Amino acid sequence: MYTAQGKIHQQAQLDAYLPMVRRQALALQVRLPAGVDLDDLIQAGIVGLLEALGRYDASQGAQFSTFASQRVRGAMLDELRSRDWLPRSVRRQARALDEATRNLQQRLGRAPEEHEIAAELDIDLATYRLLLGDINNGQLMPFEELLAEGSEHRFVGKVSATPLAELIEGEKREALVAAIAELPEREKLLMALYYQEELNLKEIGAVLGVSESRVCQLHSQAVSRLRGALIEV
Repeated sequence: MYTAQGKIHQQAQLDAYLPMVRRQALALQVRLPAGVDLDDLIQAGIVGLLEALGRYDASQGAQFSTFASQRVRGAMLDELRSRDWLPRSVRRQARALDEATRNLQQRLGRAPEEHEIAAELDIDLATYRLLLGDINNGQLMPFEELLAEGSEHRFVGKVSATPLAELIEGEKREALVAAIAELPEREKLLMALYYQEELNLKEIGAVLGVSESRVCQLHSQAVSRLRGALIEV
């Protein structure tokens, strides 16, 4: 049981780190679908901060600020992962897209063009791009759990251990790195800007000279290519 002094000390720490929670929530929000509420992220982050206050052990060597930051970010991502973003119909279409992309890659021996994927799905290019937008709107940074959360590593270099580390150990880690290297140059640049440089969609669009909606489409297409490359590993 906390003493009165203990409760005061915990409240002081909570107050001191609330600005960090808000900064992390804002940084995350700009990289998410438009419907994500900032207050929801902050509330999840506060839960993570409280957990950090209760579990921190200075004898483990990590500074509290580092430990708390990781717990806060993890709590926000857990909250987002718990939500069901995509309708079943769009999930089915996403699976069909992954399969079509993978089949074309195998047949052609290269990354398929947009019009080739659309033809494989038996839809026109405009409908295909709408589908990419629908899929992207439901994606929570699908490689947030696959790629290093920090920017200290090259995008196509080392992949950090994460809750989904079993997907990228050994051969699968090598397959992910190889699949990223095989992306078309524009998609490779997009993914590097998003996951390594942490630019938001508007900023990436300015770099690529395309609209935000087009960035969303290209992002979905790149993710589909990478899932297709990893599924058989």
